[in-house]
Amino acid sequence: MKLDTIRLIINSSRKFINIGARQKLWNLLKNFHPPDLAGFINHFTDREKIILFVTIHENDNEKAAEVLSELAPEDAADLIQQIPIDTATKIFHELPSDDMAPILELVSEELKNKILTSLEERPTEEVKELLEHEEETAGRIMSPNFYALNENTNVSDAITAMQLEGDVESAFYLYVVDDRNHLKGVVSLRQVLFSKPNTPLKNIMTTDVISVQTDTDQEEAARVVADYNLVAIPVTDSEMKLVGVITVDDIIDVIDQEATEDMYKMVSLDTTDRIKDSPYSSVKKRLPFLLFSLLTASIAPLVVNHFKGTIQQVVTLAVFMPLVAALGGIAGNQTVAIIVREIAVGQTEWISAKKALFKEIVVGISNGIIIGLILGAVSYAILGNPYLGLVLGLAVIINLFIAAMVGTLIPLFLKLIKLDPALGSVNLLTMCTDSLGLLTFLGLGTLFLNYLI
Repeated sequence: MKLDTIRLIINSSRKFINIGARQKLWNLLKNFHPPDLAGFINHFTDREKIILFVTIHENDNEKAAEVLSELAPEDAADLIQQIPIDTATKIFHELPSDDMAPILELVSEELKNKILTSLEERPTEEVKELLEHEEETAGRIMSPNFYALNENTNVSDAITAMQLEGDVESAFYLYVVDDRNHLKGVVSLRQVLFSKPNTPLKNIMTTDVISVQTDTDQEEAARVVADYNLVAIPVTDSEMKLVGVITVDDIIDVIDQEATEDMYKMVSLDTTDRIKDSPYSSVKKRLPFLLFSLLTASIAPLVVNHFKGTIQQVVTLAVFMPLVAALGGIAGNQTVAIIVREIAVGQTEWISAKKALFKEIVVGISNGIIIGLILGAVSYAILGNPYLGLVLGLAVIINLFIAAMVGTLIPLFLKLIKLDPALGSVNLLTMCTDSLGLLTFLGLGTLFLNYLI
């Protein structure tokens, strides 16, 4: 949607809200899809959001539920806590259990209990079961609604059973179980439609079923779905009993969430920090990371201070210090981004890191030689001292080698010790490239001091 159109819709909506023209507001919004409405909501103040959302609910409760499910769980929980409890309850009646759970986890305990109490018995139990699973696991994001029939059921009875069951969120496959609900196989709905009526499901099912368990990390579940090109994946408990299904729309949400988390962590940001937060809230979230950055960055000044005698004699070295540090940081960040991505998609582990490390070192040295030669030639042309060009060129080559090696090893090591590879990688990398890069540059400057004066 074009930016001008979005701006017009937001301005018109705000005008209708301010004059109390709720029916005109609904007439403006009713033809938009829930994802579009969810995108609009984030442009309004808290008061405007409530009026807009309640207006949608009053005219189309199902659409209000779909809008809520399209919002980020943090935004949805914040909105739910500001609307009347009876309105929230009616909206939650329309939400699938797997969409309810992440929102209820973020609201106050009192509100969560009120909503759960007001819901019908079956959905309440489903949501409670989902909330029992750890956050960011397959069990938390799975849907408990799916087609599953006994392996001895014939095709005709299976079609009848599905028709009586009605539409479910994960209507992609028919799962086949035994008498104890153990997952035995899977049948596509196409196979069911084109098989003879008296054929038992066990005769047409695929027994090699790709599945995950309830405690599987959601990122791993998303990777499996992507690797095998699935539109849904069954979830089993520790006894291989079928308990839920994760659909591709949930997988897309996971991928988006994990990508956002990695982006935040790589720049040392709390994943809950939002532009709408108060300054106090953002300061509280960002200050610890900045203090950690202060600690890691303080090593470089110590290195520079150690060589202050060299710098006093050859002031020109101070001119090139930021350049050496910056090139190392940029090259290192490139390597970190590549390695974190490879870890995220399951392509690289500590045990198989030799190939990745060798490749990144070759890239680092190659880039270092090219850039080092260019900087050495330019500095010689400008300042007329070949030794300064030599010192600068060698320092860049060594620092880009360090950046490649450290940028590869840091995320792999964090993964080895069960920490998020994106967490702290940039801070630790900057500490190494700045301190070791300056140590190399100023150390070489000291070594060639007699030729630089």
